[in-house]
Amino acid sequence: MPPSSGDATERFAATVAASAGEMRLDVAAFCLAAHAHPKLDIDAACARLDELAAGCPTPTFDGMRAYLFDTLGFRGNANDYGDPENSFLDAVLERRMGIPITLAVVAIEVGRRIGTPVHGVGMPGHFLVMDAARDGVWCDPFHGGELLDIEGCRQVFARVHGNARGFSRALLAPTEPHAIIARMLGNLESGRLAADPMALGWLCELHMSLPDLPADQRERLATTKRAVRSRWN
Repeated sequence: MPPSSGDATERFAATVAASAGEMRLDVAAFCLAAHAHPKLDIDAACARLDELAAGCPTPTFDGMRAYLFDTLGFRGNANDYGDPENSFLDAVLERRMGIPITLAVVAIEVGRRIGTPVHGVGMPGHFLVMDAARDGVWCDPFHGGELLDIEGCRQVFARVHGNARGFSRALLAPTEPHAIIARMLGNLESGRLAADPMALGWLCELHMSLPDLPADQRERLATTKRAVRSRWN
């Protein structure tokens, strides 16, 4: 039977309690999605990623990129960027469409399964991925897996922010998995789904279970959760 939301909450907390090198990004992302999709079987969803990766004909970064974005057609949802479904990994696999960060998670997890390490890159405003084996090689999952060098990354940054002021290579450093999940939660907390008090409550609960949150952020989440609970009572 698919897990209950309570099971998914406990499994999320146990998953993110692991160190960065041991944390299962796919499991954490599917546990998040299970709160919006209560019938989601987390282990079956992970097996679907296994099957997806098994179909990749060339176990390299370029092979993964061509397979996901050219052959399978994973793409950004430019028509409805704010749709919460773009943030749920099971829906992204089903629709082959999402936002930069969830498409990046697909690339990271397929890369891990084929033995080709892929790093997430939390550039402000637009998530990218990078080839862990080659310096200076990034790609943009939202725009068809477009290959980028540092100048291409600068141009993406400028498109998002209106100019390239503030851009530096430091913004292209690998992002560890806990920060990826935190950014996914933050996107949902500032989006349409947060208009639902119940959803905002579980988003805050999941976010608070992440280790090493800054004290002010933890207090903000706790305050929001208390306010949500008071509306239920």
